[in-house]
Amino acid sequence: MKTILSLVLITSSLYAADDAITRIHFGSCIKHDRPAPLLDTILKDRPEMFIFLGDNIYGDTSDMKVLQAKYDRLAAIPGFAKLRQTTRVLATWDDHDFGKNDAGADYQMRRESQALFLKFWEGQVNQRPGVYRSHSFGPKGKRVQVILLDTRYFRGPLKTGPRRTGGPYYPQPDPSVPMLGEAQWNWLEEQLKQSADIRIVGSSIQCVPEASGQETWSNLPAERKRFFDLISKTKANGVIIISGDRHWSEISSLSKGVPYPVYDVTSSSINQLHKRGTPTKNRFRAVPTSFHRENFGRLSIDWKRDDPMITAEVIDMEGQVRIAKKLFLSELQP
Repeated sequence: MKTILSLVLITSSLYAADDAITRIHFGSCIKHDRPAPLLDTILKDRPEMFIFLGDNIYGDTSDMKVLQAKYDRLAAIPGFAKLRQTTRVLATWDDHDFGKNDAGADYQMRRESQALFLKFWEGQVNQRPGVYRSHSFGPKGKRVQVILLDTRYFRGPLKTGPRRTGGPYYPQPDPSVPMLGEAQWNWLEEQLKQSADIRIVGSSIQCVPEASGQETWSNLPAERKRFFDLISKTKANGVIIISGDRHWSEISSLSKGVPYPVYDVTSSSINQLHKRGTPTKNRFRAVPTSFHRENFGRLSIDWKRDDPMITAEVIDMEGQVRIAKKLFLSELQP
């Protein structure tokens, strides 16, 4: 535990709210008991920030001693330890590090699991239910807000049916079934009202793509609509979603029902490959290709332009760009 806490303290000393962020890296799905050479590729790319989007370990247990041991295994991976020592590191969770596959509020050990998560990633434990967080970096005119959502702690039951390519889940017709819970929704509204030029919203599961059997926000369509309506209501500019979970990568975009195109950049996985290797249908795919090997995501921001440009990319083990999309900040305005 002492090693873990020292890593947290070293990482926290890297935070400087006045520094303009130009390179944000992110990824998801890392098996704690397997080699993770992609982390060395990430380190060579010199990230200013790395965001772990969930399935950061494969806990899958109600035994907190087992869960803690798996965090210890993750901390012992050399590339992971070096990343935390040299880079701003932020994290949210998904189902496997939450504790149970596809679980939500029904997971009985969620409070205990939250305590371990926060102690590992932040070195402290608070009493507020859920692990949602917000951070802001950079001066006015170059301010990046990172909003990390918790799509597990409060999420209600999903509707199941005949299994499709992606899984057994179907859109839930009951609009009262929650994704974020009222406390998190109220918090999110306040965050979207804060001053920022670019807002990176981290969601462990995909938000823009439609449900094709797998877990996505589309399984709770009322909650998905509420999220996009909230962007309109708050007049929040510069929203870009980053997500994980799928064990493949793609870039999606929604144009209807939002004040400007909202992109969802999915990066998965770090060392956990998808056996099938075939993506589910996604009519919102903004770039026609998807990628199925080890990868991480990168958002590069060129603040020097009169109209700042954000380049969203998916990078492979060799550091090669596999998917890319260029966005201008003027396109992300209400």
